[in-house]
Amino acid sequence: MTSNLKNRVKEHEDGLREGFSKRYRCRYLIYFERFKYVYNAIKREKEIKNWRREKKLALINTQNPQWLFLNEIIHEL
Repeated sequence: MTSNLKNRVKEHEDGLREGFSKRYRCRYLIYFERFKYVYNAIKREKEIKNWRREKKLALINTQNPQWLFLNEIIHEL
């Protein structure tokens, strides 16, 4: 969850964030959701983190079936 997606994407690209993305060198954004209220974003993030991999893949496939890297789109915002 972040209030500044552009900065968060840059941090992941540069490997500045500790955790899963740094450990496994995840550099590309392929899916995101926007929320008006922080509480809702946190709740959704926790929900998705508890899903099995297959369900996460299905979610990505509904929103980004070509698995396009969204980093450049985010940088242009």
